[in-house]
Amino acid sequence: MSEIEQQLLQALLQLEKAAESMPVANPKPDLRPLFARVDELAGRLPESASPELRHFLQRKSYGKARAWLQEYA
Repeated sequence: MSEIEQQLLQALLQLEKAAESMPVANPKPDLRPLFARVDELAGRLPESASPELRHFLQRKSYGKARAWLQEYA
């Protein structure tokens, strides 16, 4: 797994954890910086990155992108 992919996986896990906490969190976490971080890292993926991973990220299918990274990268 490349460094960018590792950072992307960590950002996706952080986003997922924050989103899961929304029903009980007070105050609610601001997810915008987390989404921005994921988008920034996705934009830094090399041309050789998996087309499937790129597809998931472009479609904002973050759960699928996380699962792909955990399984294949």
